Amino acid sequence: MSDIDRRKAALLALLAPFASKVAQAEAPTPSTHPAMEGFDMGRGDGVHWIGHEQIGMLMYPGMTVMDLIGPHSMFAGMMGATIHLVSKTLDPVTSDAGVTITPTATFETCPRDLTVLFTPGGTDGTLAAAVDPATLAFMSDRGARATYVTSVCSGSLILGKAGLLKGYRATSHWSCRDALAGFGAIPTEARVVRDRNRITGAGVTAGLDFGLTMVAEMRDRTYAECCQLMGEYDPDPPFHAGSLKTAPPEVRKPMEELIAGFKQQAQALAATGPMP
Repeated sequence: MSDIDRRKAALLALLAPFASKVAQAEAPTPSTHPAMEGFDMGRGDGVHWIGHEQIGMLMYPGMTVMDLIGPHSMFAGMMGATIHLVSKTLDPVTSDAGVTITPTATFETCPRDLTVLFTPGGTDGTLAAAVDPATLAFMSDRGARATYVTSVCSGSLILGKAGLLKGYRATSHWSCRDALAGFGAIPTEARVVRDRNRITGAGVTAGLDFGLTMVAEMRDRTYAECCQLMGEYDPDPPFHAGSLKTAPPEVRKPMEELIAGFKQQAQALAATGPMP
């Protein structure tokens, strides 16, 4: 059993006690998981417990792993959904933190019609992905048909370069949010921004908020809140330096200096506009 299968099985067991809404006819295959035995999947409580979503999550060398894993941890709690970890090849992909993840699909084998198209962000790796012809072609193609086109952090630079944000409000990491204007987007400062079927998350940890927002969108609020409770997502940070608004000057100044080079590169990328 793969790690992803184990993850789904574990979350299925955790969420099974709540899963009482969907009629038997809706379930793709009657579950044989022991945790499902004895639960009435047809009992009407108004919650959309089982679905058939196809979720494509882009991976590329140098991505920020938290950008990917935060949303993935929420998507993986959606019973019946299929998550495709998509890269150019099936070779393991190493993040900017040195964490290596094995893709499950390539640009060629990923389903053509996705419920969610998602991309994480990063720094140098993101800038490289945003000028890679194969990556942009994949994002443009799947994004043209996906029900939701999404990103977290600087992943919105990839959406913008692929021509998927023109005329849409969108957010990103604070270091490159304003650069989105170069792609015809409307930079918007918020933790999660939705404009029609474009849903974008701000920097890194905003991926958890984004993930819960997406679960609520595709299932409903109760399901999302169950995922939140099982993940014990109840933020109470020991410090209040998580945004430019709250960080003290002695924190903000060195961080702005540290990321100044990436900010300039992101602006330069955006100045070239979306791909033709």
